[in-house]
Amino acid sequence: MRQHFLGCPVDLLTMNETVSLACDAMRGGGRLQHVALNVAKLVNMRSNRVLAADVASSDLVTMDGMGIVWGARLLGLPAHGRVTGIDLFMELLAVCEREGFRPYFLGATAATLQLAVTRARELHPGLRFAGMRDGYFGPEQEAEVVDGIRQSGADCLFIGMPTPKKERFLAKYRGELNVPFIMGVGGSFDVLSGKVRRAPELMQALGLEWLCRVFQEPRRMWWRYTRTNAVFAAMLAQAVVQSGFQALLRYGRAVPAGFHRLER
Repeated sequence: MRQHFLGCPVDLLTMNETVSLACDAMRGGGRLQHVALNVAKLVNMRSNRVLAADVASSDLVTMDGMGIVWGARLLGLPAHGRVTGIDLFMELLAVCEREGFRPYFLGATAATLQLAVTRARELHPGLRFAGMRDGYFGPEQEAEVVDGIRQSGADCLFIGMPTPKKERFLAKYRGELNVPFIMGVGGSFDVLSGKVRRAPELMQALGLEWLCRVFQEPRRMWWRYTRTNAVFAAMLAQAVVQSGFQALLRYGRAVPAGFHRLER
């Protein structure tokens, strides 16, 4: 069920529903693009038109961060819970092994990518890859990269490139890739490779995964999360006030009619 949250489209789906839709695309040969929405991405959409257009044009936009889930519930949306990018990625790797789908990994450094592929094969011995390519290529190599993906016959493409490079790449070449299911996985290759540790389950449940990332990479992450969390809080507060004001207006229009009925 598609709704809108702070001007961004969101699909209120469970993990099982999302996996099922991805499988349907890979079985049927259609094209389905998934985006995992977190606070940082939502905030950056305000100033990055390419990113905003990429999210708006995606077929599935699921709630990745607990901040998004809580904010949606605060504004009255029936959010079931989050579908995190890393969890969906890992679920789909298991599906690929079981169903014989062949994934393509694109992004990260060559060393991290190789570690991620090795770890995926350890977890899923029957997994067959369509191909892989690191994310360090220039505009002059893009046609070669696209052709490699298209020729691979991949059933799904997992892209671990940073924003806005990933968005620009997809906006330009999405129709030429010929891959049924496409998903941006953010830093999931780093997690799969063991380079970055996931937060403990309690921190995940409390929506504090970002704090764990700050502890692991303080110089790179502290300002990013401080800025985006503050902007998100302001956006949400404004939306709550506006929603309350609109509710008061509706109530104000309804009360006189009720009084008149009582007087009669």
